[in-house]
Order: sequence, then C-alpha cells, then structure tokens
Amino acid sequence: MPRHRSSAVPLAWLYSGLIVYASLYPFTGWRAPGHSPFTYLLQAWWPWWTWFDLVSNLLGYLPFGLLLCGALVRSGWRSSRAAATASLAGMALSFSMETLQSWLPTRVSSNVDLVLNSLGALIGACIAALVHRHGGVERWELAREQWFIRRSAGGLALLLLWPVGLLFPTSVPFGLGQVLGRVRDRLAQLLEGTAGEAWTALWSTGGPPNPLQPSGELALVVMGLLAPCLLALTIAAPGWRRVVLVLGAVAIGCVTMTLSTALNFGPDHAAAWITPQVVEAVLVSTAAAVLLSLVPRRVAAGLGLMALTALAMLVARAPADQYYAQSLQGWEQGRFIRFHGAAQWVGWAWPYAAIAYLLARIAARDPA
Repeated sequence: MPRHRSSAVPLAWLYSGLIVYASLYPFTGWRAPGHSPFTYLLQAWWPWWTWFDLVSNLLGYLPFGLLLCGALVRSGWRSSRAAATASLAGMALSFSMETLQSWLPTRVSSNVDLVLNSLGALIGACIAALVHRHGGVERWELAREQWFIRRSAGGLALLLLWPVGLLFPTSVPFGLGQVLGRVRDRLAQLLEGTAGEAWTALWSTGGPPNPLQPSGELALVVMGLLAPCLLALTIAAPGWRRVVLVLGAVAIGCVTMTLSTALNFGPDHAAAWITPQVVEAVLVSTAAAVLLSLVPRRVAAGLGLMALTALAMLVARAPADQYYAQSLQGWEQGRFIRFHGAAQWVGWAWPYAAIAYLLARIAARDPA
C-alpha cells in the first residue's frame, strides 16, 4: 500500500510563512536602523515585558519545531537528528526575523524574544521526537488509514488551518475570505493617476455594496460552516466516520468562534456571537452536511466548490459594523499584533486555497 504524504510537510512550510508575515507586519516604513542591526543581542532585559508577551513568544514557535521535526521524521530522518535540525532552524528563523525588525519602526528587536522563540522551537521538536519514539507516528498512520483516503495531506492541512483563520475577527460568523474589498481599495491606490484608474472607478461604481439582508447573513453562515465539512468529506474514508468528522468540524468551529469572541470582547461576552439566526444556520448546515456524507467524494468536492464560491461572494458584501471595526482595530494595533499576521492571512486565503485544492482533486485522474 502506498504511504501517505505527510500533512506535516505543507503545514511546516505554511507555518514558516505565517511566522515571517506576523514578524514583519505591516511591511511598511523600512529605514536604516542607525546602528548595528545586531545591537539587540547585547541589550538588557526590557522593562515593559508582560506575561502575555512571554507566553506568546514561547508558544508561537512551538508548532514550528513540532511540525518541522515531524516532517523530517516522516522523510526518514532519525528523531534525534530531526529534533536538533528543527531546533536550530527555529533559532535561525527567529534570529532572521528579529534582525530584520531593526529596519521596521513599528517593531522592536529583542534578545528575549529570540531566546523564547528558540526555546519554543526546541520544546516543539522534543515533543515531536518523544511522540515518534513512543510509537505515536505509527498509531497516527494507522488511524489515518482508517479515517482518511490516500493523498489527503493537503486537505488535512487546510482543515487544521481553518480554526486558525476563525480566530481573526469577522463581521459575520464563519465568514472567512474578507479580502476582496481590501484588494479593490489597494488597487485603487496603486492605479491612482494612471490609465487603470478608470477601471477601478468602474469597479466601485455605486459606492459600497448594500448590507446583507438577514437571509443573506443566514446563507453566509451556512456556507461558511458547510464548506469545511464538504472539504472533510472529500478526503474521508467511507462509512460512519464521515458523520463523525462533520460533527467534529462543526464543534471545533463553534468552540473557535467562542474563543475568538472572548479574545475580542472579553470572556463575559464569549457567547455574543450566538444569536437565534446563527443557531438556525448552524443547525441547517450541520443537517445538510450529515445528509451529504452519503454522496461520493467527487460530488462532495463539486458541492464544496459551490459553497466556497458562494461564501466568497457573500463575504464581499458582508456588513462592516462598528463592533467589527472596533475589534479589527484591536487586532491591528493592540496586543494581538503578534497573531494578527497569521490569523488574518489564513482567514483571507483559506477559501481560495480550498477552492484550488478541490479543483485539483476534481481534475485528478485518481480521485482516491
């Protein structure tokens, strides 16, 4: 039987890109630091530290070490060598990011961040090595053969990234892909004063789109929750496990939305996203996904493409209320700046990456 391609490989690459994005955001204002970019290595402990900064820096690189070590082990490396390589790679990546931040006025290079990031990568690599030595990889392989089809690494990576995208605030629950409006505005800025300005003016004729009606918001929540469920069905093995995966995706999505709301508005308002309309949409999407667990994988992939396309169109017209704008500002300017890049990037790109993946699965000669 052919071996599965490890989902740790694409996840390791994706997480590396997210670290780069989060570390160098907002990518503007580059200037010469006026001193050696390595000065931060000899600086004393900065007095404005918080426990949030310490924990976030430590945990931020832990998945990197874990994923990279796991990817190397799955490629045939010895666990000790893979752990050492992943730890050094985490240190090198953190060193590069902290040094580059010397050229960004909005970021502060720190030797404490470097130490914590490196320690986080080391802890993650050690966890992966211990799991491998105790047979965790073999047990995962057995479970994966029972629950998923061959060549499911890309789909698994997308499913694991979906909750990360939900952590970034959305104007409507499960409304990932909020990028078209910003792309339009960015193009208008770039093409201002050029021949393409007329085209951007035509694109935005009529002002901002009308807010969604209640039925449109209901449809957006349904599509936003149904899309990952259909993606799961395209890589799930036949049988009752497909229903379990659907119910698990719904549960994870609801828990993540609760966590996101708690982060944005405080623990007392963690359930604020749960309205009667959202509950109705969750029930509708869950029932539809359970029924669709009986369809073939190619049909699920086609329906998934339809759901993702509808989601992208509805999100482009989703209302941007004052509470959404307030929470967005908190992410972009507040203490969530370290998570801003990762969660925002995933939330923007996830529907389009899923569309590309499903198109590739439909075009594949061997759908299994």
